[in-house]
Amino acid sequence: MSQSSAILDAPAAPITSPTEGAGGLEKASFLRRLFRKVASGLDWVFGMATIVVGLAVLSVVPFLNFFSLGYLLEASGRVATTGRFRDGFVGVRKASSLGSLVIGIGLVLLPVLFFAGMWNDASLVDPGGAVAARWKVVLVVSTLMVFGHIIWACLRGGRLRHFLWPAPVRLFRALRQPNPAALLEIGNGAGDWVASLRLPHYFWLGFRGFVAAVMWLAIPVGVLILAAQIRIIGIAAVVNFLGIGLLMIVVLYLPFLQAHFARTDRFEAMFEVRRVRDFFRRAPVAFWFALLITLLFSLPLYLLKIELTPREVAWLPALLFVAFIFPARLLVGWAMSRAVRHEADRHWVFRWLGRLAAVPVVIAYVIFVWATQYLSWHGSLSLLEQHAFLVPAPLMGL
Repeated sequence: MSQSSAILDAPAAPITSPTEGAGGLEKASFLRRLFRKVASGLDWVFGMATIVVGLAVLSVVPFLNFFSLGYLLEASGRVATTGRFRDGFVGVRKASSLGSLVIGIGLVLLPVLFFAGMWNDASLVDPGGAVAARWKVVLVVSTLMVFGHIIWACLRGGRLRHFLWPAPVRLFRALRQPNPAALLEIGNGAGDWVASLRLPHYFWLGFRGFVAAVMWLAIPVGVLILAAQIRIIGIAAVVNFLGIGLLMIVVLYLPFLQAHFARTDRFEAMFEVRRVRDFFRRAPVAFWFALLITLLFSLPLYLLKIELTPREVAWLPALLFVAFIFPARLLVGWAMSRAVRHEADRHWVFRWLGRLAAVPVVIAYVIFVWATQYLSWHGSLSLLEQHAFLVPAPLMGL
């Protein structure tokens, strides 16, 4: 058989059309995009959960609770500036990285905690014995190894996967050929990342917002606490009515004054009542709805104060607070943004409907808060815990 015949008799190679090849590539590209979107969505959800838990934990720690209030004010202020709810979820991606770091460190520390417990038990049974000495050696060695593993995981990025897999080949190469320039670059990047968290800004914003809110609440709450100490029923009733009336006025304006303060970052904005009244005339329905949700969402935590919450789990009620009050803060910022964008006042019908509808909301809230002093563990001092405006648990946090 000639060479040409062999070539002609050979089986024909499968022919792939350009359309089929492009379809396969397009399908693979679609699957990659879908995977990336799902992964990005899960990362966002994890970051948001980290923020909620972190704010709850910080809210019951003395002075650190100003970070919690500062973040909530910042979220409200950003929505008030842009009008977009998504702008209120500040630092979600960074929180995801921080949450991965905390969980990763916690997981790799579990063996160390186990060895520490075994050494402690052995020391109690036979102080200075051979078994206790061996467990002490195991504890020291494991602590050094885990400490090195934490540093190595942080140098690689600090994500959860870096803690679960130590990448020994890469570690061996890094130890064999160290690169000081790369370590310096990583250190500078870590410093820039910490600076980008803007922790001093949140603390200062929360501290000023707390002080201004206390200045507004001091007189009405002080009057109500004084009324609880008066034993003459008639005088106590008059003082109570005075305190309730003053608190109603404060409640009507304070959420929007705080949003105005967060938007402008000016302390004196917390006392610009006339400016807030102007904003109300431009978006009365939005203001009323935001006020309703803010006051309504602040009520559940009052029901948790009937019994004294142990300090070890005090962050659990605060978790409920953050889950409720965070969307309320965003809604107040949204109402403020609508007022800022509208230059003209709304029709007088909407303005008066907003005013009249706000009255029963404020009355119901103030009466409920006043009544909780007779159910709360702290008694009349619970009136200081104005969850809609202050940190979640100021009595415990300060």
